[in-house]
Amino acid sequence: MTVNDLLKAMIAQRASDIHIHAGAPPYMRIDGELVPFNLRPLTPADTEMITNSFLNDRQRELFLQRNELDFAYTIPGVARFRANIFRQRGSVGAVLRVVSETVPGFEPLGLPADVMKHFAQQERGLVIVTGPTGSGKSTTLGALIHYLNENYAYNVITIEDPIEFLHKNRKSLVIQREIGLDTSGFHEALRYCMRQDPDVIMIGEMRDKETISAAITAAQTGHLVLTTLHTLDAIRTINRMIDFFPPHERQQIRILLADSLVGILSQRLIPRNDGGGRALALEVLVATPLIKEYVRDEQKTNLIKDAMAEDNLRGMRTFDQHLVELYGQGTISLEDATSAATSPHEFKLMLTKLQGGAAESVSSGGNGDVATKPVAARNPRLAKG
Repeated sequence: MTVNDLLKAMIAQRASDIHIHAGAPPYMRIDGELVPFNLRPLTPADTEMITNSFLNDRQRELFLQRNELDFAYTIPGVARFRANIFRQRGSVGAVLRVVSETVPGFEPLGLPADVMKHFAQQERGLVIVTGPTGSGKSTTLGALIHYLNENYAYNVITIEDPIEFLHKNRKSLVIQREIGLDTSGFHEALRYCMRQDPDVIMIGEMRDKETISAAITAAQTGHLVLTTLHTLDAIRTINRMIDFFPPHERQQIRILLADSLVGILSQRLIPRNDGGGRALALEVLVATPLIKEYVRDEQKTNLIKDAMAEDNLRGMRTFDQHLVELYGQGTISLEDATSAATSPHEFKLMLTKLQGGAAESVSSGGNGDVATKPVAARNPRLAKG
């Protein structure tokens, strides 16, 4: 079996990640769970042979210097991979994440199309996608870039580590730059990017104070900036960005962030009840004037969660609200919803309130008749809790 045959076999089993280490068989991550592939344990010579097959001469040179490397690998017509190789206990290991060769749309991913289109319509500002590793942040950004490319005549510049989705020029011109191959780092690429006449800038990840500062500056100076951060929800995202800066700079950063923020999407993937993969659970913040006021004032930032929960007309919702919705639809289990909740206590309170309301009879509203069948009876998930 060749290396590509091995990767193809794992993809056929719906693996999202592939782990290659000496002393163990290859492992796959399927629906969030690690599963061993039916092969003998790999030797150090095996892992070195496998990882060498992924690399070109320049990448081998960089790996020898750094002992770790991020890069992209493609099997034409099958899949693209975001890969990382590294050394551990003297041998070489690798982890490859499967990236679809086609860029999905908003609806198939479970993203709110109206909110995403609203973000795309903004001529300037900062859109942040957050979540833990493996929650689909890059896929969400890929879908947003795809929508912009199909609908707007923009110059779009992406800075990625590594490039994941490949975007062909459609209505927009899409320039994709890879860290290590095309530029030395996010901050350096951003600095020069401002001289490349961009309309939209996509930053693969904000990792440090300098990159965050450059992203806010770009958003302030008339560019739409799309980026990611490893945080769990909107309030943590705002606080995390501000905490990168020394105390004497934080109030000014709050003001700049409030002025430039367009929205925050915080996402996690939850196992589906039917065993058909994972469902996207999503917290949505849209930067309304009230939200901007709460970002600006440190004493009011914690009120953002209440504002999100109450302003459903703009598509806002908290993470726990969406978990209640997914559970009520029968998409995810109560156990998974509770363990994934930002506040399990608040999640249970919302669920209890919904179940209480569902148990009441509802008026048909119009002809004077009353529908006596409880809502809970029509929704078995809510009836049994």
